[in-house]
Amino acid sequence: MSRSAEYTFTKPNEDAIRLVAGLGVDGDVHAGELVKHRSRVRRDPTQPNLRQVHLMHAELHDELNALGFDVTPGALGENVTTRGVDLLALPTGTLLHLGRSAIVEVTGLRNPCPQIDAFEDGLLKHVVGRDAEGNLVRKAGIMSIVLVGGEVRPGDPIRVELPAAPHTPLQPV
Repeated sequence: MSRSAEYTFTKPNEDAIRLVAGLGVDGDVHAGELVKHRSRVRRDPTQPNLRQVHLMHAELHDELNALGFDVTPGALGENVTTRGVDLLALPTGTLLHLGRSAIVEVTGLRNPCPQIDAFEDGLLKHVVGRDAEGNLVRKAGIMSIVLVGGEVRPGDPIRVELPAAPHTPLQPV
């Protein structure tokens, strides 16, 4: 669990975070009904905030660390680091039940930016690449909005609730 009250690339780890319905992570700079990411605010500050909570799979950290990078939970700006959930394969609209009561709705993929290379040179090409067919693959986690608030702690269970079919694949938000 990670959050930052300021615009920082890396978010410090916390013993717990509180998710607030319709807003995001309590005390995080990206919490709010309207878009908070600086580049998006410049384009249109009246857009809804579809990036209230950033989730990233620890398996990506493992992959990057095996390549010689030093990536730990929160290092790439995520609020929630998961393990054992194939986040990138979830369809848009999936509900993730976090801990005892919190529920977030998956809105799309994180679109990694060049700041990742400022964190560690050469990292961007390992979180954005191409598959065997040449399609762009973004691996830097998913974004979500908070439907039901609650406290979330490291080790809390995550229950996946898929939306009704047909499923819509994740797109960058």
